[in-house]
Amino acid sequence: MSAARKKPSADLGGPADAAAEAATASANESSSTEQIVVAVTRAIVEHRLLPGAKLVEQKLGDHFGVSRTIVRQALFRLSQLKLVRLEPARGAFVAEPSIQEAREVFAVRRMVEGQMVRQLIGQLRAADVRALKAHLRDERDAVARIDVPNRTKLLFDFHVRMAQLVGNQVLVELIQELVSRCSLITLMYQSADDAETSNAEHADILAAIEARDADLAVRLIDEHLLTVERQLTERRRVPSSRLEDAL
Repeated sequence: MSAARKKPSADLGGPADAAAEAATASANESSSTEQIVVAVTRAIVEHRLLPGAKLVEQKLGDHFGVSRTIVRQALFRLSQLKLVRLEPARGAFVAEPSIQEAREVFAVRRMVEGQMVRQLIGQLRAADVRALKAHLRDERDAVARIDVPNRTKLLFDFHVRMAQLVGNQVLVELIQELVSRCSLITLMYQSADDAETSNAEHADILAAIEARDADLAVRLIDEHLLTVERQLTERRRVPSSRLEDAL
């Protein structure tokens, strides 16, 4: 009689188990990286983390409870988004865009957002109008409370919200990157910050969208972005900030 074949122990993981564990670890790592990217981007957009601020790997790792490898991945991703500058032997710093870069970013925004508004109007639903009106109410409330970080984010997010309603994820990511870069630009070069005017201009744009007047909506958004660009000055104004106070 042949010896009984020995069954593998139930608690020994096979290739499938190893693959599942590797996938879980990769997903967790990706999630941690994205968490840092989102947090740093939000701090920049809300003007809590300022141009030129040093991003210390160890402090970021301690704050988020992750390894420096994950922090480096996040900083590399932020550098791809032009929000962080990586310098060999010196580390990572919040980007300091030039005035030429600033004008190029606004030029791209006018081109992209004009077409975005046309597409939104072409597929407009009543729910889209309600969503944008709710956003404008939040803007007005933040402006009235002089809630500077929140109003800053909401004013930029109005443009992101329109991209989301178009339903094109590539467009959403592009607009998010452009408005985040504009946050740094306005902080460095903007000579005035009139949140009430920006909110009123958003309301005018929405009224044209609701009326399905594409030509007017495109003209208004072009004028809105030009108004902000005209407030840029060649003279930089960059207050300092500390990482530990911003996150």
